[in-house]
Amino acid sequence: MKSLQILSVLMLLTLATAAKDTPKQVINWPEENPLLRFSVLKIKEMGAYNTQKTYSIEVSIDNLTKKRISRASSSLYLFDKNNVRIGDGYLDFEDVGPSESLRVTVNAVTSGAPANVSLVAKQLPPELGAVVPVKKISLTVYSVPAGASLKVDGQDAGMTPVAISVPVGSHMLQFAKEGFTNGNFPLVITPEQVSGGTVSYELGQSAHDSIEMRDGTVLTGDVQSVTATEVVVIIGGSPQTFNRNQVKRIGFTVRQQ
Repeated sequence: MKSLQILSVLMLLTLATAAKDTPKQVINWPEENPLLRFSVLKIKEMGAYNTQKTYSIEVSIDNLTKKRISRASSSLYLFDKNNVRIGDGYLDFEDVGPSESLRVTVNAVTSGAPANVSLVAKQLPPELGAVVPVKKISLTVYSVPAGASLKVDGQDAGMTPVAISVPVGSHMLQFAKEGFTNGNFPLVITPEQVSGGTVSYELGQSAHDSIEMRDGTVLTGDVQSVTATEVVVIIGGSPQTFNRNQVKRIGFTVRQQ
């Protein structure tokens, strides 16, 4: 009986130790074919002032590669339970051998209680440069009105609203919709940006003239000629002739030279 009691105590201590070391969150970097693994072990509140709180975050870093990492740094972004970014931290580490682990402490200031974190690499050692994947950011592109065709750097990306994934750097979004002037929108993605953002672009004025008929109908097309007796309008590529008395008002669009 005594041996069983001792065994039970040892088992409880083992379970307690395992639960204590269980990470709150694990981040593989990059997500596919990870080179590093960051395990958030503890998040401890250190103090508060007005609406700001200071936290101490213990992170375990595992080198999953076969190379020694001389030095690397990353930004930690902290989010609340509603996935709203509430604070930042800075993680710096050095001299981690192949398959070795290292524990570091990150201090962060937030505007609320953190529920999870994300990580963005800031400085990478040259020994990882050849295997580090190109960082891409996912975002949703909207247009006003919706239903415009979108090209990203000259490549078709679909009809708005549409989700796209673009690498860090400068890009050009091109919008086109029948009846509206085409538009271009320069987009710059910085290394510290995270996925989940949006871009909204308002298309320009109508690319065609508007013809208001006396019965209330409004047509869009290119007015070819107006005489005392008739109005000729090109609609959908075909000329159509209307009696001048049928037309109430014509709104001309300024053509781009």
